[in-house]
Amino acid sequence: MNHVTSGTNTASIPSIETQAFAITHTNRSVDPILNAQVLGNLINADSALRMSTRHIEQVMDAVPQHMFILDANASLSFVNRAGREYLGPIDAVTLTERLRTTIHPEDFEGLLSAYRDAMAHGISIEAEARVRSKNGQYRWFLGQVFPLRDEQGRIIRWCVTLTDIDDHKASKEQAQRENLALREEIDAMAMFEEIVGTSPRLQAVLARATKVAPTDSTVLITGETGTGKELIARAIHKHSDRANRPFVSVNCAAIPRDLIASELFGHEKGAFTGALQRRIGRFELAEGGTLFLDEIGELPAETQVALLRVLQEKEFQRVGSNQTIRTNVRIIAATHRDLPAAIEAGTFRSDLYYRINVFPLEIPALRDRKEDIRLLVEYFIGRYASKSGKDIRNIEKKSMDRLESYSWPGNIRELQNIIERSVILCDSDNFSVDKSWLSAVRAPARPLSEEMISQEKELIEGALAECKGRVSGPAGAAAKLGMPPSTLDSKIRTLKIDKHRFYTN
Repeated sequence: MNHVTSGTNTASIPSIETQAFAITHTNRSVDPILNAQVLGNLINADSALRMSTRHIEQVMDAVPQHMFILDANASLSFVNRAGREYLGPIDAVTLTERLRTTIHPEDFEGLLSAYRDAMAHGISIEAEARVRSKNGQYRWFLGQVFPLRDEQGRIIRWCVTLTDIDDHKASKEQAQRENLALREEIDAMAMFEEIVGTSPRLQAVLARATKVAPTDSTVLITGETGTGKELIARAIHKHSDRANRPFVSVNCAAIPRDLIASELFGHEKGAFTGALQRRIGRFELAEGGTLFLDEIGELPAETQVALLRVLQEKEFQRVGSNQTIRTNVRIIAATHRDLPAAIEAGTFRSDLYYRINVFPLEIPALRDRKEDIRLLVEYFIGRYASKSGKDIRNIEKKSMDRLESYSWPGNIRELQNIIERSVILCDSDNFSVDKSWLSAVRAPARPLSEEMISQEKELIEGALAECKGRVSGPAGAAAKLGMPPSTLDSKIRTLKIDKHRFYTN
């Protein structure tokens, strides 16, 4: 805001009566800084036209805004009637003391800094702050500071105006709250736009994901291959405080074991054969954002140790370096494996499991939410028909019956591939699926995890039967199965096997 200096040509100054009328009849909606400019003209008019101090104070008392006159050194000289009625007596002497006793603590530093800046540079400023009334209540005001200068341009006084904007501020904040609520409602509806389904089991997962998204908690997503674990991870990131930072995905099963550490943590030049230059790892790429570790159950043991350190200490080292790098990354992990079973088998660290299993989310298999199949079919038909420029209006009933009765061992990924293939081959507006595509793979009668547990239990019971219930020793079941006796004992307890029934005399 540019400051205004009074001119020295008295012929250019309107009459005292005209300027006084302009001030006293100013509407509240008019910028109060204009009042200060007019007041400056009145105060700085040539002596022949100068109003008496009493007259100026009378004019200021008629102004609806709170007005203050400060001397050049910022000592308070006059407060108009509106200011006195709102603030009550002002006993503080210095500018800092006055602001501290009248301004809300949260606004004090900012307003004091603005006032000091104005007085140091001789400029006009404005700032919003909550001002306390003599009754102890706070209201929002727009404060404006304006320098008053003499004929030589020297600052001789300061004019301060306070305009009540509390009602306007309240209306604006209410509108912002309503807009925010609307945006949150829209975001909640769109949060899982690519995760189609209305089944209770899926909706329960999405509700839990919505709860954990705004936090920084580590999430472990489990579920069979093709159930959409990465979609859930991306949705959690999108609705976290890290949404504007990177989402970096790593498939731990797709990277050779001897390169996974370099992929995650980076490496220095010459760290190993082929390391021709320094490489930034995924943790550094994801700084401030989210790192999605898909198929974390495939990590080799040495990398599990390094990852555990990152989770515990929030730091890591590049391969071939002794320099420690601090990191601020949220971890979302996923696996289709039974990690507790992997711990029992000695292939996954229990301490790492407890570090990543802070907030578990289990994604249901497609066969466990068959009511979503029609929605998914329609969704994928719409997507691929649009891409190929086809107009598909109907779905053959027999084909839909086949799709809904099939058990989908490959889950949503298998369904997506079949729909895309069928759309490519579709030559009419009637969608159909070749029945041979749904019979090539027979689905297990129960979930894969249950099949694996059942097979493991049968294998252990068979070994115990052959070894007559003996677990340890050269002739024991542990040796026969190729595992430590302590591990076999743990599995026997977990699977609730009664080894005593295999004892014989």
